[in-house]
Amino acid sequence: MFVFSKLVWIFGQPLSLAFFGALLALIAGLLRWRMLSALGAAGSVVILFVTLYTTSGNYLLQGLEERFPKPDSAPEDVKCMIVLGGAFENEVNTVRHGIEFADGADRFVEALRLAQKYPLSRILVSGGDGSLSGTYEGDAAASRRFFSLFGVGKERLVEETQSRSTYENALNTKKFLAQQALSNCLLITSAFHMPRSVGLFRKLGIDIVPWPTDYRTTGNVTLGLDFTQPSLNAQNLGTALREWYGLVGYYLAGRTSSLFPV
Repeated sequence: MFVFSKLVWIFGQPLSLAFFGALLALIAGLLRWRMLSALGAAGSVVILFVTLYTTSGNYLLQGLEERFPKPDSAPEDVKCMIVLGGAFENEVNTVRHGIEFADGADRFVEALRLAQKYPLSRILVSGGDGSLSGTYEGDAAASRRFFSLFGVGKERLVEETQSRSTYENALNTKKFLAQQALSNCLLITSAFHMPRSVGLFRKLGIDIVPWPTDYRTTGNVTLGLDFTQPSLNAQNLGTALREWYGLVGYYLAGRTSSLFPV
């Protein structure tokens, strides 16, 4: 299932689909199948235009981010928090042994803030090597170096180093929570990733309090044209579609109880 999901994303992301449309147009043109060639070319152009020059990605991402709003006020007490991996540049860190962050860095910045606010809380970091090669260290390993720089003792950390996907995050975290006698933890992950994460954790009967972070949109996005930031538009559409692929896939596989958890 893990490898299959990786392959689905490799071939199903917008720019890949645009490439395959252009390839189809080229092959069909060489074979003089004019109608098929025209359809492939048109499809490729439409996908590229929507991906690069519209707010579709931001709009879809915003819908995911708004599903579980962050609470207006911090809780009185926090005994534990679960931080999902996906924030470190694991390939770079494996070689350089540093703490280089990727786009999801806010997950650990927020966890650090809460760790300092609630000095008795435990921090469970769930994240192994999510690559196909399986040769890199995961977020859990890198987080040990990160938290130690700010005086958060290793005795407060619970490292789950085996998970490669969000489903494995939830499955393995359940075992660790039972071993450590922890419950009702804050679940810290990117806001757009929260619906899929909550659906998985709830399906497994894990009591969590959603605590979203790493927002990518303003909350006021409307559908329209945007010629100012094509690369960012493409990135956000890819991120949103990947989440929806995951939501649909996990729901069809019976790993969540609803398509769009609430």
